[in-house]
Amino acid sequence: MKFLQAKFSLLRGVCQTPAYVAYEKGFFREEGVDASVEIVATAWLIPEQLEAGATQFAVLPWTRVASSALTPHRLVAVCGSGIEEAAIVVRAGLELSQIRRIAVPREGGIKDLTAMALFECIGCDGVEIVRTPSGDGAIISLFAQGADAAAMVEPYASAMEALGVGRVRKRTGELWPGAPGCSLATSVALRDARPDLVARVVRAYVRAAAYVAANPKDTARLAQKYIGISDRFIECALQTNRPNVDALRNQDAMDAILDLMIRRGYIQGRPTGYCDLSFLECSQAQLKPTLEPHGQFSI
Repeated sequence: MKFLQAKFSLLRGVCQTPAYVAYEKGFFREEGVDASVEIVATAWLIPEQLEAGATQFAVLPWTRVASSALTPHRLVAVCGSGIEEAAIVVRAGLELSQIRRIAVPREGGIKDLTAMALFECIGCDGVEIVRTPSGDGAIISLFAQGADAAAMVEPYASAMEALGVGRVRKRTGELWPGAPGCSLATSVALRDARPDLVARVVRAYVRAAAYVAANPKDTARLAQKYIGISDRFIECALQTNRPNVDALRNQDAMDAILDLMIRRGYIQGRPTGYCDLSFLECSQAQLKPTLEPHGQFSI
């Protein structure tokens, strides 16, 4: 088999676990992909890397992929991963109504959008939004009592609860059931030029997501070195928030999120063509007999 090279830009979180597993368990290599992995400090850096060809694939918020559809440098999501992944964690002893300062990463990601949607529901009079350059900053702000609440993803929300720092008061799924989060993406240019590579990567990713679903304990062990926190917190998070390759099929939830992005002025108009599920459909058809028991398919 001729190996095709591909570099992956990843973040830290439960939503990224299929990528960690595909690399660590050799699924990429078994599909003929010679993969290298880089952990990036923040999702804001990744679109530029994909556009420039410095990296070929990434697992990043689908909202950033959708936003690119309105620019000349278009990205495309080819497989789901995270689902209902953001959480609002409120400092221990406080209720949602008592929030006066909330730490939120930069605009446009699912953590920010979950917080903004929550404010639309409960009102935000008197609440100060503390913008941080990354999700890590929001977590630190809550931990060090610089904010009453913070928007974050798993496994950090589970860790904050286990450590007694705060409690999860609202999750993305309560606002938009089935909403996708970080998704496997590439550039439109690479998708069009190297469909063979995209097909191999998606197939490995689907296999890895099934492994995550069936083996949360081992997944937590493998993910610990990438995420940087104890595997017990990661395993706990995987009990309630596991990746799902079909998350990008939940168009109603995605449309509702895009509407919020338009209302807040993040994008001008509804983007189209930012998802291509043909590679996922092909992989699922090929792998269905062996992976269907793990609940990774909806077709």
